[in-house]
Amino acid sequence: QVQVVESGGGLVQAGESLKLSCSASGLLFKTYHIGWFRQTPGKERELVAAISGLTGLTWYDDSVKGRFTFSRDNPKNTVYLWMNNLKPEDTAVYICATKTTGDIAADDYDYWGQGTQVTVAS
Repeated sequence: QVQVVESGGGLVQAGESLKLSCSASGLLFKTYHIGWFRQTPGKERELVAAISGLTGLTWYDDSVKGRFTFSRDNPKNTVYLWMNNLKPEDTAVYICATKTTGDIAADDYDYWGQGTQVTVAS
């Protein structure tokens, strides 16, 4: 069974940084696309960053370009989202998801984690 687990969330002040981690098991990790979504009450789930399997191609939403960086460590079945210069508007539950094929910027991911809370104080 595929399992996806996120970690690294917390409470920070505006301008500070966090590193989120996402680990997946039960799959051929290096071949899977990974996406980071965020969810806030009353808003639709939003894809903010993604990385492709095999090639490591990355994609970022305009709201986080230049601030967030996505990387993966395939031997550890783990990806990392480096979040710099955080803003209060970044506050959300961040959810990691994975899929085998398709457009990494599309939201049709197959397996989802439970999320990790990121809170940015002003």
